[in-house]
Amino acid sequence: MAGAVLRRALSPRSVAGAAGLVAAGFIASRLLGLLRSVAIADAFGTEAELGAYFVAFRVPDLVFQLLAGAALASAFIPVFSRVVLNEGEDEGWRLASSVLNLISLATFVLAAIAFVLAPLVVPLLAPGLGEESGRADELHALAVELTRVMLLSPLMFGISGMLTGILNGRQHFLAPAIAPLLYNLGIILGAVVLAEHWGVHGLAWGVVIGSVGHLVVQVPALWAVGMRWRPSLGFALPGVREVLRLMGPRVIGLAAAQVNLVVVMFFASFVSDEAISAVNFAFLVMLLPVGVVGMAISTAAFPTLANLGAEEDYEGLGSAIDGTLRMILFLAVPASAGLVLLADPTVRLLLQRGAFDAASTALVVDALVVYAVAVWAHASVEIMSRGFYALSDTRTPVAIAILGMLLNVAVCAALVEPFGIAGLAAAASVAAVAEFALLWWTLRRRLAARGVATLGAATLGRSLLRTATATVVMTAIVVVIVAVLGGAGAEAGELLGALALVAAGGVGGLTVFLATSAAVRSEELRAAVRWLSAIGEDESEDVSSAEGE
Repeated sequence: MAGAVLRRALSPRSVAGAAGLVAAGFIASRLLGLLRSVAIADAFGTEAELGAYFVAFRVPDLVFQLLAGAALASAFIPVFSRVVLNEGEDEGWRLASSVLNLISLATFVLAAIAFVLAPLVVPLLAPGLGEESGRADELHALAVELTRVMLLSPLMFGISGMLTGILNGRQHFLAPAIAPLLYNLGIILGAVVLAEHWGVHGLAWGVVIGSVGHLVVQVPALWAVGMRWRPSLGFALPGVREVLRLMGPRVIGLAAAQVNLVVVMFFASFVSDEAISAVNFAFLVMLLPVGVVGMAISTAAFPTLANLGAEEDYEGLGSAIDGTLRMILFLAVPASAGLVLLADPTVRLLLQRGAFDAASTALVVDALVVYAVAVWAHASVEIMSRGFYALSDTRTPVAIAILGMLLNVAVCAALVEPFGIAGLAAAASVAAVAEFALLWWTLRRRLAARGVATLGAATLGRSLLRTATATVVMTAIVVVIVAVLGGAGAEAGELLGALALVAAGGVGGLTVFLATSAAVRSEELRAAVRWLSAIGEDESEDVSSAEGE
């Protein structure tokens, strides 16, 4: 029975093709994100000026996340799907135009307010920045300047984020998958070219250039799917009011997520001038598997979940969430273990060059090892949250996110003094595990109230047992590989040694994991093979179909 449910959840061609396209986009984006991190590390290492850049980045990112991010992730796509289904495309485009106009206007107003208040707000985000070196006033002033430059980016993202939501709602994933690539290329341009003359200011202008590319690439696709824009705010439309109603709780939830990032930065500023940069680099590396596994699969599945919710097909919705969760865990659990085991050679291989020295590597690894423990939880939260959004319930995941935020703050405060940035990473991991557990338990009860017997503990437990068994065997092999190659790698030099460890550990570990999964008859492995087969057969068809809509 479990196998049949999983096949039903994971085998549809539309989801497979979309997941393949989105996953390819995420992988490409994450690879460019790696290059971006490499370029930034090479140019700045973990120096205090880069810490000012990371502090400055928080305010523009907050402006975008609280507006366009909220509409895209939770409120807009389910309402848009329901309006198109029940009232037709004309009303759907009217809704899309109105929400796009509202989000763009609100983003401009909030960015203008942030520009004026930056000298008051930015120094509060990291009050310890520069205290160690006696440069507090200089670095805070620099952070304010960079904030004001980068506030141009949410003006672009306010529009492009909504375009992504509209295109995903129309099952078009190609242009939204390309957009983050251009964003990363803009930042790389800033780090490699502009920073040579303008220092960290060049990096900030790279963010702005990347945001313009993120917007421009999606405009042609918008017309290709038949978007008909109207200069109206549409306050009288029931759909617009529903989007705004659903956005309210989600804004609070996204604010909680942003508070988590600010809290880490706040406490890190008291550890050392380099700690802010180090913890940010560690977090970015941890997000690589989270993005490729959790975000890619969840993003591709969400329009389907939204449609099932709109049709009130709760059995189908529960099956889709259940199977997708098990697939994410099947991929994320070994990724989590592998990153813990290979954290040091991974950081050395990716970042240790130029201004990023061995001391910087040690700082980043301290945080990364602890962050990586919860990769599976961060990835699984993505699909759990979207399960609630498909039910047009944004309040529950918000309440759970706030609980996670409070837990994160408490653990940060308790662990930063004895453990430094490793303690801050531990707080994030504890909060992610707790948030996932609460989301799973609550969503299971919510679906059970509708007569849907999915997300069962026994089914998930059996799946996790198979995955954990394969992961344990993989871990043993990787430990042996690291022990054997560690000394030889040191003799070969830092870069070659790190490359040998990552390549041998990654390939050897993956091979053993897949072989063991096959031996224990993992249903998730068979489902993954079916997905790959469906993607290979249908991806070109899905792309051409999406472009022709």
